[in-house]
Amino acid sequence: MSARHPLRRGLFLVVAGALLVAVAFGAGWALAPDTDRVTEEADPDNTTYLVGVQGPGPNGNVTAIDGHGDVRWSIGDIISYQNVQRLDDGRVLATFAAGGYEACGPYDPPCKRTGYRIIDSEPEPTVEDEWSYPVKTRKDSEVHDAEMLDNGDVLVADMEWESIFTYDPESGERNWTWNASDHYEAPEDPRSEDWLHLNDVDYIGDDRYLVSIRNENQLLIVERGEGVVEVINEDGDEDVLNQQHNPHWLGDGAVVVADSENHRVVELHRNESSGEWEVAWQVAKVGGIAFDWPRDADRLPNGNTLVTDSRNNRVVEVTENGSVVASYEVPSLPYEADKVPHGEQPADTEGLEPYGTDRETDLGLFDRKIPVLWLLLAGARDVIALPYWVSEVHVFVVLVAGVLWLRGGYLLARAGLRGKG
Repeated sequence: MSARHPLRRGLFLVVAGALLVAVAFGAGWALAPDTDRVTEEADPDNTTYLVGVQGPGPNGNVTAIDGHGDVRWSIGDIISYQNVQRLDDGRVLATFAAGGYEACGPYDPPCKRTGYRIIDSEPEPTVEDEWSYPVKTRKDSEVHDAEMLDNGDVLVADMEWESIFTYDPESGERNWTWNASDHYEAPEDPRSEDWLHLNDVDYIGDDRYLVSIRNENQLLIVERGEGVVEVINEDGDEDVLNQQHNPHWLGDGAVVVADSENHRVVELHRNESSGEWEVAWQVAKVGGIAFDWPRDADRLPNGNTLVTDSRNNRVVEVTENGSVVASYEVPSLPYEADKVPHGEQPADTEGLEPYGTDRETDLGLFDRKIPVLWLLLAGARDVIALPYWVSEVHVFVVLVAGVLWLRGGYLLARAGLRGKG
């Protein structure tokens, strides 16, 4: 008889934990807003979205979806793809990192290499060309950004040595290099640590480049022959930028940025009086879903903003007032997206206009990140693909259920030992 009470309590705790998890996840699934939403303004019959996907594990890919959210083509199954750019001839330039290489330079094979690939989607998606180099470690050393320049050179953001450079595919040589160590105090071997995480570079005209230094919460304007000529967020204020990705230059005095660790997209303007850069516009919740680690924000020629909402596994086009034009569920952990016209639709040639409307976003209690629980959830998403609606609440529920299961298992084991006795 003495074994029955621990047995009953143990069974109760195990079942209670299972029911708690079932209710929490069932409610999360049932109440989650739909990530797939397309309005008439999106012109879905004449639109393609290119998405560079890092993916958990070796699931990096480039995926093209049409304006209805259907996959047109996909290629991948490597460590990661990041930046994607449609070239004038219809092919796609994509930065990547992959393992298993034998050509490893100073490192022992097999090794990881990173660089860019040229992908032709017709008739089947195929890697037509690749330029890459070996890196010392697999972690935080990818080429996150590269773009084809008008003269045929490729502009590269190199995270291995924390530099930017232009590469001539014809000669196989660099034409110009700027090293971040010219501006920041460098460690003895930048390859051995995630020093600056230089994750983006864009040519903005007049021999100037916009550079994202993630770990310093800063954007730099680098000019050939002059070095750094302006620093955006010079104090590294986390209320302005916090480990940002993929800034998009809107002209002198304005830039839109995926402010990743603040879980929002911001537009910064230079104050004409003080010279300081200030938040002029921001959005942190779209379509009923709060952003979770957005890593790309592009101002489109039609005046909307395209956002890659990484941990919510979606790409969303939003208007200046924050309303949804289109939202698409995409493969897990997207990094960057580009919207391109196709078919008979000509490219829109209107200029990119800043907003500057002082728009704020109202976030509810359940939209805010809970630091420790969010870190646990973020780590889980790096390993497995989870539905976008899984939140810190679910992590907390699983932890509570785990305690119940451990206690219940202990009681069941004790009851079993007593029964044998």
